[in-house]
Amino acid sequence: MLSTSFTGELIGTAVLILLGNGVVANNLLSYSKGQNSGWMTITTGWAFAVTIGIFVSTAFGSPDAHLNPAITVGLAFRSGDFSRLSTYIPAQLLGAFVGSVLVWVQYIPHWSRTPDAETKLACFSTSPAIRHNGANFVSEALATAVLVIGASAIGSKAVGTLPPGLGPFLVGGLVWGIGLSLGGSTGYAINPVRDLGPRLAHALLPIAGKGGSQWGYAWIPTIAPLVGAILAGLLLKGFGI
Repeated sequence: MLSTSFTGELIGTAVLILLGNGVVANNLLSYSKGQNSGWMTITTGWAFAVTIGIFVSTAFGSPDAHLNPAITVGLAFRSGDFSRLSTYIPAQLLGAFVGSVLVWVQYIPHWSRTPDAETKLACFSTSPAIRHNGANFVSEALATAVLVIGASAIGSKAVGTLPPGLGPFLVGGLVWGIGLSLGGSTGYAINPVRDLGPRLAHALLPIAGKGGSQWGYAWIPTIAPLVGAILAGLLLKGFGI
């Protein structure tokens, strides 16, 4: 198979979700050796998931390694070039689904030994600490805006040319900071497919003892990041960044 933008975004996003939701499963599922290791472990795991996902996506053919429709959409509004959306977003969604299936496979014996259905769902999709649709929407939009602005600043001309290979670590550090500072309200999806793809997998997979997939909340981590990304993209365009 030839390396293309589609394969790069698909495989990179799959790795992102495998490692990201993998650290959540490691922390939450019963009898995992990482059980109850805490929020610092989760945020750190997600930071490295982003870093490695970017490297993998680049190696498999994506020149941008977005892994996230919010990044793709936000940068499209910044540049006025929307040509990547039709290729990147389907690849990212499929990759997120595949990554979640792999998390399920990795922890196969643990699902039946974990009694709480919501704990199992948390290994796939996000949920708010306090359910308040307006506040949850703002939280996701704001955190995503920080992601788009921060990632754009890292790659901006004002910062200068970065040494090869440094950029993915800096973006991973950005995601780490967002998780530590802003992630406690909603679980910081900051990526529509990070929530939607795994939630679809949860709904379709034969997970032992699973409950509902909570589709009533799903629109927030899907739509709010796009709104935050668009606003961030327009802000960046206004400042010429």
